[in-house]
Amino acid sequence: MIVHPELRRAARHAQRPLLAATALQGAVTLAHLAQAVLLAVALADVAGGDTDRFPLLLGGVLGVVAVRAGLAQWQRHTATRAGELVRVRLRDELLTHLGRLGPAHLTSARAGAVRTTLVDGVEGVDAYVSRYLPQLLITLTVPPLLLAALAAVEPVALLGLVPALLLGLFGPRAWDRLLAKRGKEHWDTYEALGADYLEALQGMPALRAAGAVGRTRERLEKRSAALHRATVAKLRVSLVDTALTDLAIQGGTAAAALLACWTAVTGSTTPTATYLMLLLASECFRPVRDLSREWHAGYLGVSAADGIAALRTADPAVPDTATERAHWPDPPQVRFEQVEFGYDGAEAPALRDVTFTAEAGRTTAIVGPSGAGKSTLLGLLLRHREPQRGRITIDGRDVTAYALDSLRQGIAVVSQETYLFHATIADNLRLARPTATDDELLDAARTAGIHDEIAALPDGYATVLGERGATLSGGQRQRLALARALLADARVLVLDEATSSVDERREAHIVRELLDAAGGRTVLLVAHRLAAVRHADRIVVLDDGRVDAIGDHDDLMDAGGVYAQLVEAGHTHEEGLAA
Repeated sequence: MIVHPELRRAARHAQRPLLAATALQGAVTLAHLAQAVLLAVALADVAGGDTDRFPLLLGGVLGVVAVRAGLAQWQRHTATRAGELVRVRLRDELLTHLGRLGPAHLTSARAGAVRTTLVDGVEGVDAYVSRYLPQLLITLTVPPLLLAALAAVEPVALLGLVPALLLGLFGPRAWDRLLAKRGKEHWDTYEALGADYLEALQGMPALRAAGAVGRTRERLEKRSAALHRATVAKLRVSLVDTALTDLAIQGGTAAAALLACWTAVTGSTTPTATYLMLLLASECFRPVRDLSREWHAGYLGVSAADGIAALRTADPAVPDTATERAHWPDPPQVRFEQVEFGYDGAEAPALRDVTFTAEAGRTTAIVGPSGAGKSTLLGLLLRHREPQRGRITIDGRDVTAYALDSLRQGIAVVSQETYLFHATIADNLRLARPTATDDELLDAARTAGIHDEIAALPDGYATVLGERGATLSGGQRQRLALARALLADARVLVLDEATSSVDERREAHIVRELLDAAGGRTVLLVAHRLAAVRHADRIVVLDDGRVDAIGDHDDLMDAGGVYAQLVEAGHTHEEGLAA
C-alpha cells in the first residue's frame, strides 16, 4: 500500500478533482451501506411476519439504488477529469524538461523508450491516480468504521471479520517486493520493445537496402517473446496477490454467515442484528475487492513510475539559471575565445584553443575536414554542451548570461538533418513565427528556392506533408527548413550543412540568395562543399580541433595549407564524377 513518491507527486497535479472523486466514492459507499441497512430491516420484518413497513422500505431501497447510480456516474466523470489533468500536466512537465535536457540527452536515450514513457507510462499513472488512490482512501476508512458498528451490534462478528480483513489488506503486501521486481522487468522489456519497433519503422529503407529486414524481424520476435515471458512472470505473482484477497473475502464472508447463523439459532441476537451482520460483513469486504480491481487497473503506472522519475529528474547537460533575454535589435558579434571541449571517453579533445570572431552582420564560414570540430563548435554556441575552457560571447556577453530558451530563439539553425511535421507546408513554416503573414511566407520560400515547387503542388502551401516530410526529396526538405529559419527573423543564422542535399549548381544559387537575404543577420556557415563558402566575408579553417587559418577565399588559396588542400580535393572529386 506504500505509494511510489512519483505517483504521489503526480496526484498533486489534480488535487481538487481527486478529492472530489474520493468524496463521491465515499458517498457511493454510504449508499451501499444504506441499502444494506434498509434490506436488513426489511428482511427482519418479513421474517417476523410484519409487512406493514415493507413497501416503504422497498421504496427506500429503490431510491438508494437510483441515487447511487447517479453518484457513481458523477464519480466516474470526476475521476476521468482528474485523470485527464494528471496526464496533460505530467506530459507537459516531462516534455518541458525534455526540452531543457536538449539533444545531448537524446544521444544517450532511445527515442522509442522516451515515447513509451511519455505515452504508455503516463496513461498508467492516470489509471493509478484517478482510480486506485481514491479507492485506497475509502478502503482505509470504511472497513474500520463498519467493524466498529458491527461491534456495537454483535461483538462476536469481529472474530471472523478482523482476521479476514487483515489478510485481505496486508497479506498481498508480502509479495510487493517480488511484484515490484517483476513489474520493473516487465516495464524495461516493454520499453525496449517499443524502442526497437520505432527504430525499425524509422530505419526500414536502410534495412531493406541492407537486406536486414528478416534479421530485424527475428530480433523483434525474440524481444516479443521476452516481453511475453516477463508478462507471464508478473501475472503469476499478481495472481497470488488476487488469490489471497479472494481467499480473505470469501473466508471472511463465510465466517460472518456462520456466526450470524449461530447467533440466530442460539437466540442471542435479534433478527435485525443477524441480517445486519450478514449484509454489513459483505460491505466490509466490498472496498477490499474494489481496491484489488483498481490496483490491477493502475499497475502499469507503478511499473512506469521509476522511468518517469528518471526522465523528470535527469540533469540537463548545461544549467539554465540565467534570466537575461537574448534580444539583439542589431546583428551581434559572435566571438569564440580559447574554447576547448572534449567528449567523455575520447582520446583527444574535439576543440583546442579555438579563437576567432564572426563579425556583426557578416557571413563567417567554418570549414575543415570531417571530424575537425565544426558541429561541436556550433553545439557549444547553442549551449547543448558547455566549453571545458574558454568562453563564447554574443554581443559582448557570455552566452551563459542568457536564458536558454531565449538564446536558442535568437539563433535560427538549419542543419543537415531537417525535421518536418505531419502538417501543411504553411504550418511547418510558421513553426518559426506563428504570426507570419502569407507574403512573408512566400518571400522566405522564394529566397530558399522552394516557392515554385510549392506553388506547383495541387494544394500549394496547404499541402499536408507526410511524417518527417517523407513525401519530399531531401533537397526540398532542406530548402523548406531554410525558409523556416529565414522566417524566424533571428539576428544570428546558423547553416550547418544546410544545402548538403541540394545539387551543387542550385546550392551556389541558394547560398548567394541566402547571403543577399541575410542582411541584418550574423551568419555562421558550415559546409563540406567549398563552392558554398567561397563568397563568405571570412573563412575559418579548422583542422584537428584547432584554428588552422582565417581569411577570405583568395588569401587562403594563396597561403596554401589545409584550405587549399580541401579545395584541390574537391576539384579532384568533381573531375572524377565528370569522367
